[in-house]
Amino acid sequence: MTAQTASIDSLILRQQILGSRRFSNYWWASVVSIGGTGFLLASISSYTKTNFLPFADPTKLIFVPQGLVMGFYGVAALLLATYLWLSVVWDLGGGYNEFNKQTGQMKIFRWGFPGKNRKIELDCQLSDVQAVKAILREGVNPRRSLYLRVKGMRDIPLTRVGQPLSLSELENEAASLARFLSVPLEGL
Repeated sequence: MTAQTASIDSLILRQQILGSRRFSNYWWASVVSIGGTGFLLASISSYTKTNFLPFADPTKLIFVPQGLVMGFYGVAALLLATYLWLSVVWDLGGGYNEFNKQTGQMKIFRWGFPGKNRKIELDCQLSDVQAVKAILREGVNPRRSLYLRVKGMRDIPLTRVGQPLSLSELENEAASLARFLSVPLEGL
C-alpha cells in the first residue's frame, strides 16, 4: 500500500502498490549499465590495442589477465543490468489491492515474471477476512508490513517489497483498512 493512490469510496477501497518502477531501481540499472559497458570497452581496448574510452587508456593493459578479467566483469555487470532493466519494464511486484463492499469481494493483483503466471490474482470473499495483521521487526533488517488473515489461506501480504513503511504510515494504513473491513487489528 502506498500513499500515492489509495482511493476510499464509501463502498470501495483501492490501493495501488508500487512495484519495480522505483527511482532506486532506475538508478542502479543505469549505474551498473555504465560501469559494465566501461569494463567491457576496457577489455576490448586491451585486446585490440585501440582506445575505446575517452577518459582512460586501457591499451596499456596486458590482455591476459587484466583485460580478460575486466571483460568478465563487464559481461557480468551487463547481465545484471539487463535483469534490472527487465524488472523495471515488467514492473515486477506492482499491482493493487481492491476491497469492494458492493460485491463483497476482495481482489489482490500483482505483476510477476512473464509466462503463464504473469498475472498474480487472488480473489476471495470479504466475509472470509478474519483480521488485519501488522508485523513490526526492528534491527539491522527492519520489517514493517501488513498482512491480511483470511480463513483457509496463508496470511496475504499487502505492502510493497523494498523500503519499509514508517511506523506512523503502517499504523494509519492498518487502522483504516481494519476499520473499512470491520475486522480486528493484530500486532499493534
